Amino acid sequence: MASGTQRALMRTMVSPIFSLASLYGLLGGLLIGLSAALLWLLNGRIAGISGITAGLVAAPLQEVSWRSAFLTGLLLAAVVGALTQPQVFGAGVPPSLPRMLAAGALVGLGTALGGGCTSGHGVCGLGRFSVRSLVATLTFIGFGMLTVATLRALSGAAS
Repeated sequence: MASGTQRALMRTMVSPIFSLASLYGLLGGLLIGLSAALLWLLNGRIAGISGITAGLVAAPLQEVSWRSAFLTGLLLAAVVGALTQPQVFGAGVPPSLPRMLAAGALVGLGTALGGGCTSGHGVCGLGRFSVRSLVATLTFIGFGMLTVATLRALSGAAS
């Protein structure tokens, strides 16, 4: 039989797995996977956001409608989520227009250099067992970790 301390420790270790925020993440991941699978099965298209967005500029007219619908749904889902569950969208870094512009430019550059974005490589590429996508996804994760560590060190935040 577990002592009170052991039970408290187990609750601390297990509770984040079953928290409401974890369920939101699980549901979001399932919906992302489902949408990527349906886009692939029904349209033969990969749900890479950078490719879908870039295709709006250079795609033939018949391609614009599904791309616009996909991106509109993506943005509307974020708006609905932010309005109905604002606590889920909390951020540790206060918004700053110059920082957001720099981040957007760096994401665009990384997407161009990496031959796709995190959704294209991480969701769709890994689902197709692409070695290139595995390397790209591991690179994204590694540089993301390095960026967080660097920003924390520069801001003096505790790890």
